[in-house]
Amino acid sequence: MRNKILLSLLVLSMSLYTGIAEAAKKQQTDREYWVEQAYRLAAPVLEPMSRGMLSTEMQIEVSPSFDKRDKRVTYMECFGRLMAGISPWLSLPDDDTKEGKQRKQLREWALKSYAQAVDPQSKDYLLWRKEGQPLVDAAYIAESLLRGYDALWLPLDSVTKARYIDEFTRLRRVEPPYTNWLLFASTIESFLAKAGAPYDQYRVNGAIRKVEEWYVGDGWYSDGQGSFAFDYYSSYVFHAMYLETLGTMRDVKGYGWKINYRDFYNRALKRCQKFSIILERFISPEGTFPVVGRSIPYRLAAMQPLAMMAWYQTLPNELSNGQVRAALTKVMHRMWDAPGNYNDKGFLTIGFCGRQPEVADWYTNNGSLYITSEVLLPLGLPADHTFWTCPAEKWTQVKAWGGEPFPKDHIWEDKK
Repeated sequence: MRNKILLSLLVLSMSLYTGIAEAAKKQQTDREYWVEQAYRLAAPVLEPMSRGMLSTEMQIEVSPSFDKRDKRVTYMECFGRLMAGISPWLSLPDDDTKEGKQRKQLREWALKSYAQAVDPQSKDYLLWRKEGQPLVDAAYIAESLLRGYDALWLPLDSVTKARYIDEFTRLRRVEPPYTNWLLFASTIESFLAKAGAPYDQYRVNGAIRKVEEWYVGDGWYSDGQGSFAFDYYSSYVFHAMYLETLGTMRDVKGYGWKINYRDFYNRALKRCQKFSIILERFISPEGTFPVVGRSIPYRLAAMQPLAMMAWYQTLPNELSNGQVRAALTKVMHRMWDAPGNYNDKGFLTIGFCGRQPEVADWYTNNGSLYITSEVLLPLGLPADHTFWTCPAEKWTQVKAWGGEPFPKDHIWEDKK
């Protein structure tokens, strides 16, 4: 009898504990959850790199079919891609909240890490001058500095700034193939233009002209002159880096030779808005989206254009802040609450939802995967912005599969 009573008490206490845990979980706001994921992603990278020890402490994983490139490129991929996603958040002003303290700490580590990245005497001096791959990840570093110019570029000391300009300039040694790589070159050159350094306008305008040729309609870009591939490279590279190239050149130069950056930007923005509608409609009621194409271990980077439009506050009329935040939060929970996304040292593992090394491509390492941070761009909006304070709303697939009215989709014409 006594054992039965003890067992009943144990079951009751476990139920109460579970209930309390569930209640606590439900009380967490969407922004608190996003910040939690951002800090978990960033701290294991920036803390050791701020000490010049990332290359010593990072637990590397490469694709089973990884090619013969120098594996040290992992550190450059990791740092650049992480910073591209979190730089808008780190650019917010300091405050005394838990989030504010975490953000301030990450920014301090990031500024030290930027210096380590270009210091030839540092163990974490990145692989700037070997192979062609550094062009790619130097572009993400440049992108992070464009997105966080005042908070992350301006505070750097003059020596560090000069070193970045030198390294970015030296990357002209890499002739990009006629693929999305043209936008890596244009992003770097547009940053140099913004920073007041000499830049190669041909690498900017040449990329713009080719990307215009590769637009296939309804928000999609083809990656080069070959046939269209149904993958997420319109998300990973095209929409973001094309808009950033055009927007930067518009603000710096106004007009290029035979290119009106302002008009091109406005047209590219409309394409990105259309593509955001498509991405939102990809998100199922359960928080999943189609797992298609190469580079799928980039995880939530597939949602970058949708996140970017929210951060820019240029979501199309068809999408509300409440439905976009709710949809992206649901996807994050579906992915990040699953086990296996991180190794025992806190670094990302190769996979899509957990560790799944078999989905890696020949160029994949776990540094590549930090591009998933691109989904965090809306954290660059302050906590009191309506994106975070408005009520959550049902997104399109929830309405459609719930038998509720939902807006029909339509083709968007490509007009300036």
